[in-house]
Amino acid sequence: MFASESCLDRLPELAELADGVALRLANDDVLAAMADTVNPQGIVAVCSFVDVSLESVLDAGPRLIAVMCQVRDPGNAGTVLRAADAAGADAVVLTASSVDIYNPKAVRSTAGSLFHLPVVLGADVGELVAGCKERGIGILAADGYGTLNLDKLQDENAARRLGASAATSAYALEAPTAWLFGNEAQGLSDSELALADHRVAVPVYGSAESLNLGTAATVCLYASARSQQAS
Repeated sequence: MFASESCLDRLPELAELADGVALRLANDDVLAAMADTVNPQGIVAVCSFVDVSLESVLDAGPRLIAVMCQVRDPGNAGTVLRAADAAGADAVVLTASSVDIYNPKAVRSTAGSLFHLPVVLGADVGELVAGCKERGIGILAADGYGTLNLDKLQDENAARRLGASAATSAYALEAPTAWLFGNEAQGLSDSELALADHRVAVPVYGSAESLNLGTAATVCLYASARSQQAS
């Protein structure tokens, strides 16, 4: 870890937190050259990558997984990962051709969530789906043109919780689920959509054409999380 004297003077607890870590003093000019931000905070750390294997995630018995399929924007990827963390998801998976989650902008946009839950990089979506189905994990595709309405699925889940035994639905949100979220511009491809058990739309009640990726992912993940927590 590299830090300036002014940073350690301002935040003396950092030296204590860095116990066991090699700490080096560096002046502001050196830190500015090392960092990629215009106004660095005076501290830079070199860390090991934290991603894990797909098999280790699936073998852990996850109930909620966020899958980013060919998501290219680092800010969007970080926002989805942060939302997944907040919703209590068990893992986040980025498929091949997705942005590098270690991109500095992506790391910053996760606001620390990158270090809170397992992350898989470069996964094959077909392999992921096959592994989920072997373990009884349902696959939902977030799709603005989906035939299932997310609000209706939540209402049906609530009815079951309240004891309405006749409240059936095409998909039980309380079940273990992997959500597929697509590219910012094109959404999920036809081949990716074909892998899903159902295509689910977040209803738009106003005049907006659609929701952006981060917002849609947050709504979908929280719908599953609420249903699973209540169950």
